[in-house]
Amino acid sequence: MVLLFGEHRLDIGRRELRRRDELLELEPKVFDLLAFLVLNRDRVVSKDELIDAVWGGRIVSESALTTRINSVRRVLGDDGTTQRFIRTFIRKGIRFIAEVGELAAQAPDSSPPPDQPSIAVLPFQNLSGDPEQEYFVEGMAAEITTAIARFTWLFVMARHSSLTGKGRASDPRQAARELGARYLLEGSVRKTGNRVRIAGQLIDTETGAHMWAERFDGTLEDVFDLQDRVASAVAGAIEPRLRLAEIARAGRKPAENLDAYDLYLRAQAQVNHRTEESLAESVRLARRALEIDPGYAPAMARLGLSQTMRRSRHWIPDQGPDVEEGIRMARQAIAVGRDDPWVLDLAGLALSTLAGDNEAAISALDRAIVLNPNFALGFGHRALILAYLNRPEEAITSAERAIRLSPFDPAMFAFCEALALAHLTLGRYEEGLRWAEAAIRENSGLPALRCKLSLCGHLGRYEEARECCCRMREAHAEPTIAALSCDMPKGVAPEVAESFIDGLCKAGVPME
Repeated sequence: MVLLFGEHRLDIGRRELRRRDELLELEPKVFDLLAFLVLNRDRVVSKDELIDAVWGGRIVSESALTTRINSVRRVLGDDGTTQRFIRTFIRKGIRFIAEVGELAAQAPDSSPPPDQPSIAVLPFQNLSGDPEQEYFVEGMAAEITTAIARFTWLFVMARHSSLTGKGRASDPRQAARELGARYLLEGSVRKTGNRVRIAGQLIDTETGAHMWAERFDGTLEDVFDLQDRVASAVAGAIEPRLRLAEIARAGRKPAENLDAYDLYLRAQAQVNHRTEESLAESVRLARRALEIDPGYAPAMARLGLSQTMRRSRHWIPDQGPDVEEGIRMARQAIAVGRDDPWVLDLAGLALSTLAGDNEAAISALDRAIVLNPNFALGFGHRALILAYLNRPEEAITSAERAIRLSPFDPAMFAFCEALALAHLTLGRYEEGLRWAEAAIRENSGLPALRCKLSLCGHLGRYEEARECCCRMREAHAEPTIAALSCDMPKGVAPEVAESFIDGLCKAGVPME
């Protein structure tokens, strides 16, 4: 059921509230309270009814209920004085009073579309032996489900489906057959005094293999803050692992059965090799995906960024049909896939590097992060562009957020490069060198080598600078100031370019 009131759209099945096109964040209990009020808008609802509906009749304080009601008012732009949406009736209860329209909506399907990756978050186990903590345990699983659901490429099983496994042990493969999920996330909560330990693990249901496991410790002084922190950490950590698993799965699929999604994943896999041949193959596979589905935004974005990577390595000319195709595909991907954070991220980075359109790039990445606040790659690539724009402090904050969300991300080298360039611009050369070396350890790519070379010049580390130049020549990149300046992304702020080139001069890099 989809309900309309004012500028808002409440989708009960998807558990989404939007104001025009903006997706609004709601804690699960706040969403449940709002939905109950809107669905029962024809009458005054008592506090006891709300507690029964939202908390299942468990004992909760009046302040907890008041906090959720105030949260609903706040997200709707209402307050206790104006009461445009929710009106309080003294000693009786509250009622949703705004005019509501209904849209016919297709009932949500509990099973994923064919071949789409799917995940179920099983009910967490309460290891405390305290029934009073059941609300926290259920809330933890609900928060994690909501956080993971922001990854639009992943089908997340409806909460009511995952609850079928509550209260009984189950083999992962058996649970998968019942839920239709390719991956399962399960966990437990143990409380001792005021301290709580939350453990989680990700399981591939085809093999029963454990893909990820982690535990988190905290206190119950601020329950909602702890739930938010753990949910963000879990979502940020498992998403890269799920992507790698899907890429591996596509690689095992027979060539005659490949669809646009499989071809896109294979294109992504080729990028990870970072050779001239593999990037050319990535472009070919992305083009094949678009032949099958001309409107497939992920393939457009992948094609745009693959061409970007080829150009930055001098494997295609700086100008010409390939570069034009990359820019065109990036712009088209943003237009078509404006609600897909992954598309916005890849296409935004391509636009920044190929076209120098950093404003459009930042706009795309900002939208990606609004759509999914747990999207580590979006924060990391946003940090790179902020560093290009001479906004180093913002770049550092964004890159550090990416690392906190996904400390073992395959794109960690990009997060480190952003930090190296930001610290270079700020004159923090020792710190910048530390991050440049971390980027080189992760990827050994030319951008990090160029940054390290400039930092070594600023620090007077001439022997290390000579080693950087030797490694560049091995990669067929001539270390001259003219060549390295041309290799910088388009649209880099003059102050950033000046600091970079100054370091090259101090390192003794020749002009031509």
